[in-house]
Amino acid sequence: MTDGGTMLPWLVIRQDDNGNRYRVGRYATEDEAQKVADSLGDRGHEQLYWVERMGQTAPS
Repeated sequence: MTDGGTMLPWLVIRQDDNGNRYRVGRYATEDEAQKVADSLGDRGHEQLYWVERMGQTAPS
């Protein structure tokens, strides 16, 4: 998928306390996505954030 013609294959995913998973954003590089996930995770919430490539299986 693209956003304005740019490939954005890296996803940041959030899992809440009830196990519901949501896509937070899409990014061009794994490094960029990881920085966002780390920043969100550092906020002290009980949520779990991770990075995955489109089509990749999420952690259980």
